[in-house]
Amino acid sequence: MSSTTVAAPFSSMISSRMERVFRALFPVSPLLLKGLFATAQGTPYPGQPMTGPGGAEYVHQSVAFFDAATSAEGYWLFEPADPKPDSAEVVVFMHGYGAYNPMAYGKWIKHLVARGNIVIYPRYQKNLMWPRPEAFPENAATGIRRALKELQKEGRVKPKTGKVAYIGHSYGGVISAKLATRWQEFGIPKPASLLLCEPGSGPFKGARLNEYSDLPADLEMVVVVGADDYVVGDEFGRLVFETAINTPHRNLVIQRRSTDGRRWVGASHSEPYCYDLDFDTGVRNYTSKRVLMTSRLNEVDFNCYWKFADALMESTRNGCYREVAFGNTPRQRWLG
Repeated sequence: MSSTTVAAPFSSMISSRMERVFRALFPVSPLLLKGLFATAQGTPYPGQPMTGPGGAEYVHQSVAFFDAATSAEGYWLFEPADPKPDSAEVVVFMHGYGAYNPMAYGKWIKHLVARGNIVIYPRYQKNLMWPRPEAFPENAATGIRRALKELQKEGRVKPKTGKVAYIGHSYGGVISAKLATRWQEFGIPKPASLLLCEPGSGPFKGARLNEYSDLPADLEMVVVVGADDYVVGDEFGRLVFETAINTPHRNLVIQRRSTDGRRWVGASHSEPYCYDLDFDTGVRNYTSKRVLMTSRLNEVDFNCYWKFADALMESTRNGCYREVAFGNTPRQRWLG
C-alpha cells in the first residue's frame, strides 16, 4: 500500500502551582496553574466539514489542561471534559523546534480533545539553545512516560495505550519518527499511527536515523510535505517514506498551494500552525512570534492535517476511513 500521493491544488480538489480550577474561554499568559479548563470547539469553524475525518463531530465541550512543563523533560496534558469520560485514547503531539508554547497548535489540540482524545504535548526543549537536538527524543520520551504516570492518578481520564497516535510537525516529526522506530528502547507505547507534518531538521542532525526500516510493520503512516516548504523541504519526509520498507501502510502526500483568485491557500512550513491563546504560556521566542504572524486556520487544516490524523486514528482503532488516509483515492486527494 506504499505510494506517493500528490495532493492537487485546492482549486481543483484540493508554578506557583495553585490548585484552583477555572472554567472559561480566555487567554492564559502565562500558564501557571495545575488545573485549567478551556471551552472546546463546539461548532464547526468556517469551512470545516460537519462530519468525517477533520470534521466537527465533537462529543466533549471542554478541555482540561495540566502544566507540568517547567523542565525539558516536562509536558502539557490535555484531557476531554464536559462530559468527562472514564478513559480515552491517547495522541502524542510533538511540536516543531521552539514551539514549546502549546498555543501554536491550540485549535488542533482542541479538535483532537473534543473528539475524545487525551493529548500529551512533550516540551523536550528548555529553550532555543538547550539542550542539543541529540537529547530531544529522550526528553520527549521522559515527558510521555511522566504524563502516562500522571494519568493513572485518581480523578484523571485513564489512558488507553493500545492504539496510540503520534503526530509530529517539523523537528517534532524527526523526533516522532525516531520514537516510533525505537519505542521499546524508550519505554513508551507502541505507535499505531504516525502522521509526520512538514518533517525535517534543517541544518541539525540530532535525533535523525540513517533509515527507518525498523518502523513497526503494522504501523499506519502518512507523511505530508509542503511544495513551498523552504524551511526544511521534503528531504527528511522522503527519507522516512522511502526507507520504511517494512511498513507497507504508508503514503507520502505533497500538498500544493492554491491561488485560484478567490483565496490564497499556502503550502509552506507553517501550515500546521493554528494558534489558540487559551493555551498561551506567555513564551514569545522566535518560533512563537512566527506562529502569531503566519498561522492561519483554513482548508489545509481541516482537509489535510486534521483529516489525515483523524483518518489514521479511525483506521487503526475502528477499521474505517482507510480510503481517506491511503491509496491516492479521491477522498484522500480532496483538500477542500
